[in-house]
Amino acid sequence: MTSYQLAPSILSASFSHLADEIKTVMDAGVRVIHVDVMDGHFVPNITIGPVVVRSVRDLVHGAGGVLDVHLMIENPERFIDAFAAAGSDWINVHAEACTHLNAVLAQIRAAGCKAGVTLNPATPLATIQEVTGDIDYALMMTVNPGFSGQEFIASVLPKVRRARTLLPPQVGLQVDGGVGPDTIEAALDTGANLFVAGSAVFGEPDPAQAARALMAAMEARQKGE
Repeated sequence: MTSYQLAPSILSASFSHLADEIKTVMDAGVRVIHVDVMDGHFVPNITIGPVVVRSVRDLVHGAGGVLDVHLMIENPERFIDAFAAAGSDWINVHAEACTHLNAVLAQIRAAGCKAGVTLNPATPLATIQEVTGDIDYALMMTVNPGFSGQEFIASVLPKVRRARTLLPPQVGLQVDGGVGPDTIEAALDTGANLFVAGSAVFGEPDPAQAARALMAAMEARQKGE
């Protein structure tokens, strides 16, 4: 959770060849597969449910990877157990969608998953100040959630830097939205260690090479280069 990891989002993958797309990036060294779940209410789009997680879990787990499920949905507590049973390893929920955030995070952990909390770009960091001891990672959105391929919102970067100082050292810090070759260095400068990339990986002609390039930047930062 505190190592540098690239988490390609299957939202940008070809669903007609989903297993092949996942295998391609995992063969390139990826060990975290990001699953964006949208309900058409919390965000203006509808994507996938537990059945897709279940369909790829053996492939991901068999390669030594984890499934990082991002619930961009209202009332996420209704679906946590289903996603956990389907094979999710990490589940993160939006603070904006939870009336009782502590209870939802406890539910995720009780289901056997790592618990994360997400903040939209305009949501103050103080929103999660009281739950930093209840999470395994925090996700800072650098786009407004709902669609892949959006432009990176650089004005969020100071908040991400502050998040790193707020979070305990054992808690991971993830950046999601517009991460690609042109923005990975700025994202790394914040102290984040987990990076979601959708179109910058699966939207490229060679997803494996795109993933390797982003991971090379992360590896260089980890070595202090």
